[in-house]
Amino acid sequence: MDSSMYIMVVVVAGLVLWRRTRSMRRPIRGRGLRLLLPLLFLLPTLPLIANPSVQAPIWELAAALAVGCLLSVPLIWTTQYEVRDDGNIYAVQNKGFIIALVGILLIRLGLRNYFSELDQQTLGALFLMVALGYVIPWRVTSYAKFRRIYKQKQQ
Repeated sequence: MDSSMYIMVVVVAGLVLWRRTRSMRRPIRGRGLRLLLPLLFLLPTLPLIANPSVQAPIWELAAALAVGCLLSVPLIWTTQYEVRDDGNIYAVQNKGFIIALVGILLIRLGLRNYFSELDQQTLGALFLMVALGYVIPWRVTSYAKFRRIYKQKQQ
């Protein structure tokens, strides 16, 4: 991977971290459906997995999905919600979450370098499966955690 790709990855990761840390200071409005929005951003990338030029057998895609699910565990553990004094629900500020997110980024970069001999479509499909494996469980579980707090607040 050339240096421009590293720069792009660092910029995107920086924006994600900035957005997540900033959102911890703002209340989550409504019923929490905005927590599931990132799942919609993944939908346009799904055809990349079914691309006929992808040379990965189904077990490799399943393994990539399993790795992603393992990477979701620290994100799930470190994502919590609380009702603050103003009566709104906020994400709990947690340095562990930032460390987990940076750790996932570093693991993904390391895996990308390790599997660099694969063609670009296959590598892209595998890393998309990894991303699906950690974003979907993390966001769905985060939504469930938020809804639990939301229902407690309503009672």
